[in-house]
Amino acid sequence: MLVSDDLQQRWWNLEARLVERFGKKPDVEALLFLIGMQETGFMEQKISKEQKQDLMHVAICTILGSSGYYAVEGNDPDGWPHFRQLKELPVMNLIEQENFLKDHLLLYFEQHAF
Repeated sequence: MLVSDDLQQRWWNLEARLVERFGKKPDVEALLFLIGMQETGFMEQKISKEQKQDLMHVAICTILGSSGYYAVEGNDPDGWPHFRQLKELPVMNLIEQENFLKDHLLLYFEQHAF
């Protein structure tokens, strides 16, 4: 079995659990948004495009932190975490980037016992 086949199977398994829990299949962007909300505790009725991007940025830094790419520097006065980049991200094509994020998303959910 190829590594990408294993990644795809693990991804499908996660999707199935999320569909079971939430009733719909989320994409990578939706998962990043949810992780950002989880990590910041930010819950608003209306979320601006900028806030959504900020939440996804928090999520990306959080999930890539497990591989040593980012570390939390602290929180701002509003409680939002700020990150410091520790090492350069690898150069990847679009498919590789998506698989890189999916692998880190899977790790995040494993670490948080989902």
